[in-house]
Amino acid sequence: MRNTIVAMAAGLAAITASGTAMAGKDLDAIKGRGAVNCGVGIGTAGFMLADSQGKWRGLSVDVCRAVAAALFGDAEKVKYVPLTSQQRFTAVQSGEVDMVMGNATYTLTRDTALGLDFTGVFYYDGQSFLVPKKLGVKSAKELSGATICVAPGTTTELNLADYFRANKMSFKPVVIEKVDEIRAAFFAGRCDVYTTDASALAATRAANVPPPRTFDDFLILPEIISKEPLGPVVRHGDNQWADIVRWALYAMLEAEEYGINSKNVDEMLKSENPAIKRILGVTPGMGKALGVDEKWVYNIVKQVGNYGESFDRNLGPDSPLKIDRGLNKLWTQGGLQYAPPIR
Repeated sequence: MRNTIVAMAAGLAAITASGTAMAGKDLDAIKGRGAVNCGVGIGTAGFMLADSQGKWRGLSVDVCRAVAAALFGDAEKVKYVPLTSQQRFTAVQSGEVDMVMGNATYTLTRDTALGLDFTGVFYYDGQSFLVPKKLGVKSAKELSGATICVAPGTTTELNLADYFRANKMSFKPVVIEKVDEIRAAFFAGRCDVYTTDASALAATRAANVPPPRTFDDFLILPEIISKEPLGPVVRHGDNQWADIVRWALYAMLEAEEYGINSKNVDEMLKSENPAIKRILGVTPGMGKALGVDEKWVYNIVKQVGNYGESFDRNLGPDSPLKIDRGLNKLWTQGGLQYAPPIR
Protein backbone atom coordinates (compact mmCIF):
# COMPACT_ATOMS: atom_id res chain seq x y z
CA MET A 1 0.00 0.00 0.00
CA ARG A 2 2.83 2.38 0.93
CA ASN A 3 4.50 1.84 -2.44
CA THR A 4 1.21 2.61 -4.18
CA ILE A 5 0.84 5.87 -2.23
CA VAL A 6 4.44 6.87 -2.99
CA ALA A 7 3.92 6.16 -6.68
CA MET A 8 0.73 8.20 -6.76
CA ALA A 9 2.44 11.10 -4.98
CA ALA A 10 5.33 11.01 -7.44
CA GLY A 11 2.90 11.05 -10.36
CA LEU A 12 1.01 14.00 -8.91
CA ALA A 13 4.27 15.87 -8.34
CA ALA A 14 5.29 15.27 -11.95
CA ILE A 15 1.97 16.60 -13.20
CA THR A 16 2.22 19.67 -10.96
CA ALA A 17 5.79 20.34 -12.02
CA SER A 18 4.89 20.20 -15.69
CA GLY A 19 2.72 23.32 -15.36
CA THR A 20 0.39 23.45 -18.33
CA ALA A 21 -0.78 20.46 -20.33
CA MET A 22 1.37 19.44 -23.28
CA ALA A 23 0.02 20.71 -26.59
CA GLY A 24 -0.67 18.15 -29.31
CA LYS A 25 -0.12 18.48 -33.03
CA ASP A 26 -3.60 19.86 -33.75
CA LEU A 27 -3.27 22.60 -31.13
CA ASP A 28 0.26 23.42 -32.31
CA ALA A 29 -1.03 23.82 -35.87
CA ILE A 30 -3.88 26.09 -34.74
CA LYS A 31 -1.51 28.27 -32.70
CA GLY A 32 0.90 28.49 -35.63
CA ARG A 33 -1.91 29.53 -37.97
CA GLY A 34 -3.26 32.07 -35.51
CA ALA A 35 -6.92 31.23 -36.07
CA VAL A 36 -9.45 28.43 -35.51
CA ASN A 37 -10.86 26.81 -38.65
CA CYS A 38 -14.45 26.13 -37.64
CA GLY A 39 -16.69 23.97 -39.82
CA VAL A 40 -20.29 25.17 -39.89
CA GLY A 41 -23.43 24.17 -41.76
CA ILE A 42 -24.39 25.77 -45.04
CA GLY A 43 -26.74 28.11 -43.18
CA THR A 44 -29.37 27.80 -40.45
CA ALA A 45 -30.84 30.97 -38.97
CA GLY A 46 -30.12 31.26 -35.27
CA PHE A 47 -27.24 28.80 -35.35
CA MET A 48 -24.93 29.60 -38.26
CA LEU A 49 -25.76 32.09 -40.99
CA ALA A 50 -23.70 34.74 -42.76
CA ASP A 51 -25.38 38.15 -42.80
CA SER A 52 -25.46 40.61 -45.72
CA GLN A 53 -21.93 41.76 -44.82
CA GLY A 54 -20.65 38.17 -44.76
CA LYS A 55 -20.33 38.08 -40.96
CA TRP A 56 -21.31 34.73 -39.47
CA ARG A 57 -23.80 34.81 -36.59
CA GLY A 58 -25.60 32.25 -34.43
CA LEU A 59 -25.35 30.09 -31.32
CA SER A 60 -23.03 27.60 -33.07
CA VAL A 61 -20.88 30.48 -34.31
CA ASP A 62 -20.65 31.88 -30.78
CA VAL A 63 -19.18 28.60 -29.51
CA CYS A 64 -16.46 28.88 -32.19
CA ARG A 65 -15.87 32.47 -31.11
CA ALA A 66 -15.67 31.42 -27.46
CA VAL A 67 -12.98 28.87 -28.30
CA ALA A 68 -10.96 31.54 -30.15
CA ALA A 69 -11.38 33.94 -27.22
CA ALA A 70 -10.12 31.30 -24.80
CA LEU A 71 -7.14 30.33 -26.95
CA PHE A 72 -6.09 33.65 -28.50
CA GLY A 73 -7.85 36.27 -26.37
CA ASP A 74 -9.67 37.34 -29.55
CA ALA A 75 -13.08 35.97 -30.53
CA GLU A 76 -12.63 37.13 -34.12
CA LYS A 77 -9.72 34.79 -34.83
CA VAL A 78 -11.99 32.25 -36.54
CA LYS A 79 -12.27 31.18 -40.16
CA TYR A 80 -15.69 29.70 -40.96
CA VAL A 81 -15.83 26.82 -43.43
CA PRO A 82 -19.35 25.95 -44.70
CA LEU A 83 -19.84 22.17 -44.95
CA THR A 84 -22.71 19.87 -45.89
CA SER A 85 -23.78 17.08 -43.55
CA GLN A 86 -21.81 14.60 -45.67
CA GLN A 87 -18.64 16.72 -45.71
CA ARG A 88 -18.42 17.74 -42.05
CA PHE A 89 -16.85 14.68 -40.44
CA THR A 90 -14.41 14.05 -43.28
CA ALA A 91 -13.30 17.68 -43.00
CA VAL A 92 -12.40 17.37 -39.33
CA GLN A 93 -10.85 13.90 -39.80
CA SER A 94 -8.55 15.26 -42.54
CA GLY A 95 -7.62 18.41 -40.64
CA GLU A 96 -9.34 20.74 -43.11
CA VAL A 97 -11.14 22.17 -40.08
CA ASP A 98 -10.17 22.11 -36.41
CA MET A 99 -13.70 21.67 -35.09
CA VAL A 100 -17.21 21.23 -36.43
CA MET A 101 -20.15 23.23 -35.09
CA GLY A 102 -22.57 22.19 -37.83
CA ASN A 103 -25.28 20.97 -35.44
CA ALA A 104 -23.97 17.41 -35.37
CA THR A 105 -25.78 14.92 -33.12
CA TYR A 106 -23.65 13.25 -30.45
CA THR A 107 -23.97 9.45 -30.89
CA LEU A 108 -21.96 6.44 -29.76
CA THR A 109 -20.69 5.44 -33.20
CA ARG A 110 -19.73 8.97 -34.16
CA ASP A 111 -17.83 9.38 -30.91
CA THR A 112 -16.01 6.05 -31.21
CA ALA A 113 -15.77 4.68 -34.73
CA LEU A 114 -14.99 7.82 -36.75
CA GLY A 115 -11.84 9.03 -35.01
CA LEU A 116 -13.74 11.97 -33.53
CA ASP A 117 -14.47 13.36 -30.06
CA PHE A 118 -17.62 15.21 -29.03
CA THR A 119 -16.73 17.71 -26.33
CA GLY A 120 -20.12 18.48 -24.83
CA VAL A 121 -23.70 19.41 -25.72
CA PHE A 122 -24.39 23.02 -26.62
CA TYR A 123 -28.03 22.43 -27.63
CA TYR A 124 -30.51 19.68 -26.72
CA ASP A 125 -32.78 19.11 -29.71
CA GLY A 126 -35.11 16.51 -31.20
CA GLN A 127 -36.39 15.62 -34.65
CA SER A 128 -39.81 16.68 -35.88
CA PHE A 129 -41.76 17.40 -39.08
CA LEU A 130 -42.70 20.59 -40.92
CA VAL A 131 -45.84 20.48 -43.10
CA PRO A 132 -47.99 22.97 -44.99
CA LYS A 133 -51.21 23.62 -43.07
CA LYS A 134 -53.19 22.95 -46.24
CA LEU A 135 -52.07 19.32 -45.99
CA GLY A 136 -54.55 19.01 -43.13
CA VAL A 137 -52.23 16.92 -40.96
CA LYS A 138 -52.06 17.44 -37.19
CA SER A 139 -49.91 14.47 -36.13
CA ALA A 140 -46.92 12.55 -37.45
CA LYS A 141 -49.04 9.40 -37.14
CA GLU A 142 -51.05 10.73 -40.12
CA LEU A 143 -48.06 10.82 -42.49
CA SER A 144 -48.24 7.30 -43.92
CA GLY A 145 -47.59 7.44 -47.65
CA ALA A 146 -46.12 10.95 -47.49
CA THR A 147 -43.20 12.17 -49.56
CA ILE A 148 -40.55 13.44 -47.14
CA CYS A 149 -37.49 15.63 -47.78
CA VAL A 150 -34.46 14.59 -45.73
CA ALA A 151 -30.68 15.11 -45.76
CA PRO A 152 -28.43 12.09 -46.39
CA GLY A 153 -25.72 10.87 -44.02
CA THR A 154 -27.58 12.17 -40.97
CA THR A 155 -29.19 10.75 -37.86
CA THR A 156 -32.34 12.41 -39.27
CA GLU A 157 -32.43 9.94 -42.15
CA LEU A 158 -31.98 6.96 -39.81
CA ASN A 159 -34.56 8.22 -37.29
CA LEU A 160 -37.10 8.74 -40.05
CA ALA A 161 -36.80 5.14 -41.22
CA ASP A 162 -36.98 3.84 -37.63
CA TYR A 163 -40.06 5.90 -36.79
CA PHE A 164 -42.05 4.84 -39.83
CA ARG A 165 -41.03 1.20 -39.42
CA ALA A 166 -42.00 1.21 -35.74
CA ASN A 167 -45.40 2.72 -36.56
CA LYS A 168 -45.97 0.40 -39.55
CA MET A 169 -46.23 3.33 -41.95
CA SER A 170 -44.74 3.87 -45.39
CA PHE A 171 -43.10 6.97 -46.86
CA LYS A 172 -41.20 8.06 -49.95
CA PRO A 173 -37.89 9.81 -49.19
CA VAL A 174 -36.59 12.71 -51.27
CA VAL A 175 -32.90 12.76 -50.34
CA ILE A 176 -31.11 16.06 -50.93
CA GLU A 177 -27.69 16.98 -49.53
CA LYS A 178 -27.69 20.79 -49.26
CA VAL A 179 -30.05 22.40 -46.77
CA ASP A 180 -30.96 25.31 -49.04
CA GLU A 181 -31.90 22.84 -51.79
CA ILE A 182 -33.98 20.79 -49.34
CA ARG A 183 -35.90 23.91 -48.34
CA ALA A 184 -36.40 24.92 -51.96
CA ALA A 185 -37.73 21.45 -52.81
CA PHE A 186 -40.12 21.49 -49.84
CA PHE A 187 -41.51 24.94 -50.58
CA ALA A 188 -41.82 24.04 -54.29
CA GLY A 189 -44.01 21.05 -53.37
CA ARG A 190 -41.58 18.28 -54.34
CA CYS A 191 -42.26 16.73 -50.94
CA ASP A 192 -45.17 16.90 -48.51
CA VAL A 193 -42.99 17.05 -45.41
CA TYR A 194 -39.58 18.36 -44.36
CA THR A 195 -37.94 16.56 -41.44
CA THR A 196 -34.90 17.59 -39.41
CA ASP A 197 -34.18 18.90 -35.91
CA ALA A 198 -37.08 20.92 -34.49
CA SER A 199 -34.86 23.99 -34.01
CA ALA A 200 -33.86 23.97 -37.69
CA LEU A 201 -37.51 23.59 -38.69
CA ALA A 202 -38.37 26.60 -36.52
CA ALA A 203 -35.59 28.56 -38.23
CA THR A 204 -36.84 27.50 -41.66
CA ARG A 205 -40.40 28.47 -40.81
CA ALA A 206 -39.33 31.85 -39.40
CA ALA A 207 -36.70 32.88 -41.93
CA ASN A 208 -37.05 30.94 -45.19
CA VAL A 209 -40.71 30.84 -46.27
CA PRO A 210 -40.88 32.35 -49.79
CA PRO A 211 -43.57 35.02 -50.25
CA PRO A 212 -46.45 35.34 -50.68
CA ARG A 213 -46.74 32.46 -48.20
CA THR A 214 -45.93 33.25 -44.56
CA PHE A 215 -44.93 31.67 -41.27
CA ASP A 216 -48.60 30.92 -40.53
CA ASP A 217 -48.99 28.73 -43.62
CA PHE A 218 -46.80 26.02 -42.08
CA LEU A 219 -46.99 23.83 -38.99
CA ILE A 220 -44.37 21.95 -36.98
CA LEU A 221 -46.03 18.74 -35.83
CA PRO A 222 -46.03 18.08 -32.07
CA GLU A 223 -44.16 14.77 -32.10
CA ILE A 224 -40.46 14.79 -31.20
CA ILE A 225 -39.25 11.43 -32.47
CA SER A 226 -35.63 11.40 -31.28
CA LYS A 227 -32.95 12.73 -28.96
CA GLU A 228 -30.58 15.07 -30.79
CA PRO A 229 -27.89 16.37 -28.43
CA LEU A 230 -25.82 18.69 -30.61
CA GLY A 231 -22.15 19.08 -29.77
CA PRO A 232 -18.79 20.47 -30.89
CA VAL A 233 -16.68 17.87 -32.71
CA VAL A 234 -12.87 17.63 -32.86
CA ARG A 235 -10.47 15.06 -34.22
CA HIS A 236 -9.52 12.34 -31.73
CA GLY A 237 -5.99 12.40 -30.36
CA ASP A 238 -5.19 15.93 -29.17
CA ASN A 239 -6.52 15.99 -25.63
CA GLN A 240 -5.55 19.56 -24.82
CA TRP A 241 -7.32 20.94 -27.89
CA ALA A 242 -10.42 18.92 -26.98
CA ASP A 243 -10.20 20.29 -23.43
CA ILE A 244 -10.09 23.90 -24.64
CA VAL A 245 -13.16 23.39 -26.85
CA ARG A 246 -14.99 21.57 -24.04
CA TRP A 247 -14.25 24.16 -21.36
CA ALA A 248 -14.95 27.16 -23.57
CA LEU A 249 -18.55 25.92 -23.79
CA TYR A 250 -18.64 25.12 -20.08
CA ALA A 251 -17.34 28.62 -19.32
CA MET A 252 -20.33 30.17 -21.11
CA LEU A 253 -22.65 28.07 -18.93
CA GLU A 254 -20.75 28.65 -15.68
CA ALA A 255 -20.75 32.39 -16.32
CA GLU A 256 -24.51 32.39 -16.74
CA GLU A 257 -25.02 30.32 -13.60
CA TYR A 258 -22.97 32.79 -11.55
CA GLY A 259 -24.66 35.83 -13.07
CA ILE A 260 -21.59 36.97 -15.02
CA ASN A 261 -22.45 38.58 -18.36
CA SER A 262 -20.84 40.82 -20.97
CA LYS A 263 -22.22 43.97 -19.32
CA ASN A 264 -21.13 43.29 -15.72
CA VAL A 265 -18.00 41.19 -16.18
CA ASP A 266 -15.64 44.06 -15.35
CA GLU A 267 -17.52 44.77 -12.14
CA MET A 268 -17.52 41.03 -11.34
CA LEU A 269 -13.71 41.13 -11.23
CA LYS A 270 -14.17 42.79 -7.83
CA SER A 271 -16.37 39.98 -6.47
CA GLU A 272 -15.35 38.30 -3.23
CA ASN A 273 -17.08 35.04 -4.25
CA PRO A 274 -14.28 32.42 -4.43
CA ALA A 275 -15.91 30.64 -7.38
CA ILE A 276 -16.22 33.85 -9.40
CA LYS A 277 -12.62 34.77 -8.59
CA ARG A 278 -11.47 31.37 -9.95
CA ILE A 279 -13.70 31.61 -13.02
CA LEU A 280 -12.49 35.07 -13.99
CA GLY A 281 -8.83 34.37 -13.22
CA VAL A 282 -8.56 36.79 -10.28
CA THR A 283 -7.45 33.72 -8.38
CA PRO A 284 -4.97 32.18 -10.83
CA GLY A 285 -4.64 28.51 -11.75
CA MET A 286 -7.48 27.57 -14.05
CA GLY A 287 -5.87 29.08 -17.14
CA LYS A 288 -2.57 27.38 -16.37
CA ALA A 289 -4.35 24.04 -15.97
CA LEU A 290 -5.96 24.45 -19.40
CA GLY A 291 -2.84 25.88 -21.04
CA VAL A 292 -4.35 29.29 -21.83
CA ASP A 293 -4.29 32.80 -20.37
CA GLU A 294 -5.78 33.23 -16.89
CA LYS A 295 -8.27 35.71 -18.39
CA TRP A 296 -9.70 33.07 -20.74
CA VAL A 297 -13.21 33.11 -19.24
CA TYR A 298 -13.17 36.90 -18.94
CA ASN A 299 -12.32 37.13 -22.65
CA ILE A 300 -15.13 34.74 -23.59
CA VAL A 301 -17.76 36.61 -21.57
CA LYS A 302 -16.57 40.09 -22.50
CA GLN A 303 -16.40 39.37 -26.24
CA VAL A 304 -19.07 36.69 -26.78
CA GLY A 305 -21.30 36.71 -23.70
CA ASN A 306 -22.55 33.92 -21.49
CA TYR A 307 -24.70 31.06 -22.82
CA GLY A 308 -27.99 32.77 -21.98
CA GLU A 309 -26.96 35.98 -23.76
CA SER A 310 -26.04 34.04 -26.87
CA PHE A 311 -29.24 31.98 -26.79
CA ASP A 312 -31.47 35.02 -26.31
CA ARG A 313 -30.02 37.06 -29.16
CA ASN A 314 -29.74 34.20 -31.65
CA LEU A 315 -32.70 31.92 -30.89
CA GLY A 316 -34.75 33.35 -28.04
CA PRO A 317 -36.76 36.47 -27.24
CA ASP A 318 -34.28 38.91 -28.81
CA SER A 319 -34.28 37.04 -32.14
CA PRO A 320 -36.86 36.62 -34.92
CA LEU A 321 -37.15 32.92 -34.06
CA LYS A 322 -38.52 33.31 -30.50
CA ILE A 323 -37.65 29.68 -29.67
CA ASP A 324 -38.45 28.68 -26.09
CA ARG A 325 -35.31 27.68 -24.25
CA GLY A 326 -36.91 24.50 -22.94
CA LEU A 327 -34.38 21.76 -22.23
CA ASN A 328 -31.58 24.26 -22.80
CA LYS A 329 -32.33 26.16 -19.61
CA LEU A 330 -29.74 25.86 -16.89
CA TRP A 331 -30.17 22.94 -14.49
CA THR A 332 -31.04 25.49 -11.79
CA GLN A 333 -34.04 26.53 -13.90
CA GLY A 334 -35.31 23.04 -14.71
CA GLY A 335 -33.26 22.47 -17.86
CA LEU A 336 -30.45 20.10 -18.83
CA GLN A 337 -27.60 22.55 -19.29
CA TYR A 338 -25.10 21.79 -16.55
CA ALA A 339 -21.39 22.58 -16.51
CA PRO A 340 -18.83 20.91 -14.26
CA PRO A 341 -17.26 23.42 -11.86
CA ILE A 342 -14.28 25.50 -12.89
CA ARG A 343 -12.03 24.72 -9.95
